[in-house]
Amino acid sequence: MNRAEATPGTAAESGTPFVAESGTPSAGPQPAPGATPPPAPLAGRAAAELVGTAALVTVVVGSGIQATRLTDDVALQLLANSTATVFGLGVLIALLGPVSGAHFNPAVTLAEWWTARRGGQGVTARETAVYIAAQVIGAIVGAVPANAMFGEPLVKWSTHDRTAGNLLLGEVVATAGLILLIFGLARTDRLRFAPVAVASYIGAAYWFTSSTSFANPAVSIGRAFTDTFAGIAPGSLPGFIGAQLAGAVVGLALVAIIFMPGKDGPQREA
Repeated sequence: MNRAEATPGTAAESGTPFVAESGTPSAGPQPAPGATPPPAPLAGRAAAELVGTAALVTVVVGSGIQATRLTDDVALQLLANSTATVFGLGVLIALLGPVSGAHFNPAVTLAEWWTARRGGQGVTARETAVYIAAQVIGAIVGAVPANAMFGEPLVKWSTHDRTAGNLLLGEVVATAGLILLIFGLARTDRLRFAPVAVASYIGAAYWFTSSTSFANPAVSIGRAFTDTFAGIAPGSLPGFIGAQLAGAVVGLALVAIIFMPGKDGPQREA
């Protein structure tokens, strides 16, 4: 990622206070990505999603440009880009998670909406539409300061073609893993680890997926507005976004299988 970017099913997801290490409730609700935030104005949550997604794209694009300015070694460029993304994403989730859930990713928002439709807690259809609009706008806005800081045209369509089938498979795998991670943390009441866990996963997926793990439709759109290291050609977007949405479906299926609600077995006699 680069926001990803929501799942209900546990107390953590419904916005109840997380339990501190000492066993006492924390000062207030602290939802992470996938958690339904405590009641707050939708405008404020949308602003958090817009700013968070914009900042994420700025980190991804800016660090990519910086990396290419410092070295011609592609491996070092990817290392610099992924390292900056890990730190930036972790900070953004920790900062904005308590406000909006820190989705920063339409795939995550849609997954939460779908789970809510199935009877869990989550965003409504209206909230989903507002979140996704904010994420896409934020992603586009975020590319502009990254370009400007390094003397690039404020907006320039990327020419970096990413239409190969193996890259699309990489996006399916990356997004499925992200959804499995976020929803799995929610199902096991461990969303407090989301800032570290989600950022770490994205950092790893930079390296183990052929596509360098965009795993985020909004960020993919934002990266089309920069003809630099992190860019993606507009013509490649339909395939990437389709693969990401397919990955979200796969991820939700895995969550349903792996974290299936258990049934009480026969009780043993004392």
